[in-house]
Amino acid sequence: MVKKLQKLSADNKKSNAQLSSTVKDSAQQIWLAGLGAFSKAQEEGGKVFEALVKEGLTIQRKTQAVAEEKITEATSRVTTMASDIGSKAQGQWDKLENIFEDRVAKALSKLGVPSARDLEVLSARVDALTKGSAKAAPAKTAAKPAAEAPAKKAAAKKAAPAKAAPKAASKTAPAKKTTGRAASGASAASTN
Repeated sequence: MVKKLQKLSADNKKSNAQLSSTVKDSAQQIWLAGLGAFSKAQEEGGKVFEALVKEGLTIQRKTQAVAEEKITEATSRVTTMASDIGSKAQGQWDKLENIFEDRVAKALSKLGVPSARDLEVLSARVDALTKGSAKAAPAKTAAKPAAEAPAKKAAAKKAAPAKAAPKAASKTAPAKKTTGRAASGASAASTN
């Protein structure tokens, strides 16, 4: 048995030596393959790098074009939405303004304040009356001198007894001031 064990241990030593030499040979081959790949990469690395840069530029241009298209689309949507919201808001403000104007108009009419329409109608009536009086004014001025003569004579007759009355009244009571019409009649009588 000892012989057998010695034989087995000798065989193990041979197989271990073979295994280690096989591992050394494999490691050497892997190392050499790595060095070859490194030198190949150094030789073609510049070419590969340039190819990758070109490919990256084309991809970047494509993504920028797609992004700009999406931004333009989103901008148009937002603009459309904003204009729709603006028009709706304007409609609501118009409705609110009309309601407010109606309520204010009702309150003012209850208080008796004339509206703009009432003032326009009144202004039109004043203009019409002004035009009518301007047409009638020349006719009145022609009739006025004829009517003034009898009026002056009547005023003079009224003023004469008025002069006598204050003299008689002055003895019994203090003199009263004459009113506007009587005074103007008296002054007109004294000038004639």
